[in-house]
Amino acid sequence: MEVVLQNLTKKFPSRDRKNRGDVVAVNDFTFEIPDGKLIGLLGPSGCGKSTTLNLISGLIKPTSGRIFFGADDVTDLPPENRGIGLVFQNYALYPHLSVRQNILFPLENLKGKDKLSKDEMRRKAMEAAKLVQIEELMERKPRELSGGQQQRVAIARALVKMPRVLLLDEPLSNLDARLRLQTREEIRRIQKETGITTIFVTHDQEEAMSISDRIVVMRDGIVQQIGRPQEVYDDPVNLFVARFLGTPPINVFEGQIKNGRLYIGEDCVLEVRGAADQSVYAAVRPEGFILSEDGPLCCRLGGVEVMGRDISVVSANKASLNPTVRSIISTESTVEDKEHVRFALKPRKVFLFNKEAEERIYCEVK
Repeated sequence: MEVVLQNLTKKFPSRDRKNRGDVVAVNDFTFEIPDGKLIGLLGPSGCGKSTTLNLISGLIKPTSGRIFFGADDVTDLPPENRGIGLVFQNYALYPHLSVRQNILFPLENLKGKDKLSKDEMRRKAMEAAKLVQIEELMERKPRELSGGQQQRVAIARALVKMPRVLLLDEPLSNLDARLRLQTREEIRRIQKETGITTIFVTHDQEEAMSISDRIVVMRDGIVQQIGRPQEVYDDPVNLFVARFLGTPPINVFEGQIKNGRLYIGEDCVLEVRGAADQSVYAAVRPEGFILSEDGPLCCRLGGVEVMGRDISVVSANKASLNPTVRSIISTESTVEDKEHVRFALKPRKVFLFNKEAEERIYCEVK
């Protein structure tokens, strides 16, 4: 099911007595979500991603704009008539009901031509349980389940009606790191098997990038960038997106373009073509450093962290906006115990941004 958002805006009354203006939670959001894709809404707390999800679900009404499911305008339809499945962060299971009864609950509320027989409902509940691999837990109560199992029950309950659109609001936030990894893989598997258009809200960029067909990066209710995860990571349109994506985070330096060269502090690190002389922010991905005895960028060595498959070099530079500079290099490299360490930079891992609007400066870096 294709989902189309047209100029979607949501304003809330301000609670600030000194400032009576409206708070804009979502600002003129326009986007077409292709049929059968998994879309990640990504951004920090307060960016408007959950509000967007609630607008799509019908839990809140937009101030302006329209929402379409395929050719159907669902903007004014209540949630129960939109054909959605919704999974919350806190699972929202009924504690007094068994797993089977929790999954059956949406089917028992069907009326009219959609009403099912008891045998049909039980069959559909078992199919949903098998899809999320909890068929052996059907008679247990939620309190007898782990967090990951409870989350699977919530997903099965959302899927049992085979909704047109599946909405997931930070469904993994309450799980530990290992279980979060396993569950996000399961969500991706289920989405591919069912082919249901899915919208996944998270503040965790690693989650969004690992399972989404496309990600939407938001800030203060405004869409910053939309694209395939790797494309957005490799080609951020502004400094906010560059900083938000990536673990460890991108390293940002005060830079200067002079006579076709990029300077970080006093170090001339790269050649730049097609950009005027100006002060810039130079952002370097952690994997964009090459350990080199005669490298142009000099940093004060702070320490070395062996991560198994690679090495994280922790250093400092006076021009860095980050407290520390983190460089990811191969374990085949040897970091000598010296006061300073020098790096060459990989041009395609270096991004330049203007200082006024922090927008990308598109030029040739080599």
